[in-house]
Amino acid sequence: MVLKNMKLAVIFMFWLVGMGNCLAQDAKGATARQIVEKFQEELIQVMKNGKQLGFSGRYEKLYEPVVNSHDLTKIARIVVGKEWEKLSGEQQKKLVDVFSRFSVASYAHNFKEYAGESFKFDSEEETARGGVVIHSHLVIPDKKPVKFDYMLKEKGNSWRIINIIANGVSDLALKRSEYTTILQREGFDALIAKINEKIDIYSKL
Repeated sequence: MVLKNMKLAVIFMFWLVGMGNCLAQDAKGATARQIVEKFQEELIQVMKNGKQLGFSGRYEKLYEPVVNSHDLTKIARIVVGKEWEKLSGEQQKKLVDVFSRFSVASYAHNFKEYAGESFKFDSEEETARGGVVIHSHLVIPDKKPVKFDYMLKEKGNSWRIINIIANGVSDLALKRSEYTTILQREGFDALIAKINEKIDIYSKL
């Protein structure tokens, strides 16, 4: 009876340790790699049904995955640089909202069909400033793969994408050059109008 009780105690102890590890993982949140791979999986699923969904359907399906995996507020601040501090609170909020809708629209436009594509993980590295870069590539049948480098920073108890480099081209750098130029030369309203115009164009292609 004593031996049986000891066995039960050991089993119970291992169960507690296992539960503790699960709880620790939950408290810490998903890893950077998990965030990226989950988002990639959701992209592929939308692509598989892309034609049937149409732009509006793809947009609806991708809205939460994009918002949950990207730090859109931080990205919006980065792409306008020092001009951010010159904006009023209402303008900052409006920019984040429009930029968020544009980000989802971009994915809905660029990932609209499926032809056997798949994402493959390559490696992971930590940056000097406490960030993480997830290196992966998109396999496209009969074509050259597209290399994706996802840069992530911690936000709260999880990680969020703040930049994506596709085949060596930084999406953040491209947008920053464009957005700051428009803000400085034409003003805030012109920037918002141009972003909304792009969203409208994507919805019709």
